[in-house]
Amino acid sequence: MTQDMIDRAEATMRKNDRGHYTVPTHGLYPFQWNWDSALSALGFSRFDEDRAWTEVETLFAHQWDDGMVPHIIFHQHDDGYFPGPDVWGTGREVPTTGITQPAVAGYSVHQLYRRAQDRDAAERRARALLPKIHAWHEWFYRARDPEGTGLVAIIHPWESGRDNSVDWDAAFERVPTEGVMPFKRRDTQHANPEHRPTQAQYERYIWLVQHFRGLDWDNSKLHDASPFRIVDPGFNAILIRACSELADLARQLGENDIAAQSQAYAERGIAAMESLWSDKRGQYLCFDRVTAELVDNPSSGGLLASFAAIPAHRARAVAETIARWGEKVTYLVPSQDPESPDFDSLRYWRGPVWLVVNYMIANGLERAGETKVADRIVADSLRLIEESGFAEYYSPLDAEPCGGGSFTWTAAMVIEFLTRETQS
Repeated sequence: MTQDMIDRAEATMRKNDRGHYTVPTHGLYPFQWNWDSALSALGFSRFDEDRAWTEVETLFAHQWDDGMVPHIIFHQHDDGYFPGPDVWGTGREVPTTGITQPAVAGYSVHQLYRRAQDRDAAERRARALLPKIHAWHEWFYRARDPEGTGLVAIIHPWESGRDNSVDWDAAFERVPTEGVMPFKRRDTQHANPEHRPTQAQYERYIWLVQHFRGLDWDNSKLHDASPFRIVDPGFNAILIRACSELADLARQLGENDIAAQSQAYAERGIAAMESLWSDKRGQYLCFDRVTAELVDNPSSGGLLASFAAIPAHRARAVAETIARWGEKVTYLVPSQDPESPDFDSLRYWRGPVWLVVNYMIANGLERAGETKVADRIVADSLRLIEESGFAEYYSPLDAEPCGGGSFTWTAAMVIEFLTRETQS
């Protein structure tokens, strides 16, 4: 059964392979997405080492001069997706969006290096990527942490990867809709509209895009100009973990300056994460920089913080929170507390389970010694696949598959889960 599932996962990834990059799934997402690629590279590394490196190299071939790595690269024309390159207007030779996504790549590249069978090729390719990834991390702390707090903000919900999370609801009320260009969504032609963000949310997404485009995508201005500035604990934990992993990789490659700076970023970030902790919720919370207040909402973003090397007592509390949520659902980890009035088991990031989040939470908890909860997360993830195939996301109540099908990063995470006992 295990090998059959791995074979099906590999076939799913091959189906979405476009040669030098993967699409998340045919139709709904026809381009290269940033954190999708970084996570998909992990799956490729188990059966096609060269292809895994190529995935990340393609992503960084489109890095901006200031260090930012965009969240979508529009490699070829496809009018089946909105908003396309004409809406973003970033003026790149190969069009990209003007915002970023969670910085998984630093973690992924270290894993590729550790797993490599071809050591010479791995060292050569890791050395080439190392300064690019480090430049991205530097960009984050320069452009998204202008006051030097140790934590970075997102300026658009799409940057978080958790597009319509309840975490953003209050802050999103500040984002106007006046002057938004008329548009026709494409996502609801490929997926059930009841499983997607609402029209009102989409109008605000597009207002922010138009606003940033009006500032010529100048990253020295965008943070302060955005009415949406949220410090997301999950997003920061991914960046912190990436910095820590990059520090380790840099030390192995003899790049001591990058190692020292990366380690400093990670240590400062872990210390700063304490400001986001909530004893009431037993997890980390988002922080709204506009109102200077914590966002009192229990989402998986605050549990994803366990991906970083948070203190042991915090990891234990997060594990207890997840176990408590697990009493209310059939499958972990829901993206919103199932007892929350805003919980919606089928609507994107307001309740459903995402295997990429499960992977990172389980990985972090396992490192922290919280193996019981980590093991249940992995077991639940594999049961979801058995019940509903390689979907984009799933109902935590009955495993109903939602969003796109034959999803690349879902398949990649299955391969990761099924080969985890051999991970170094």
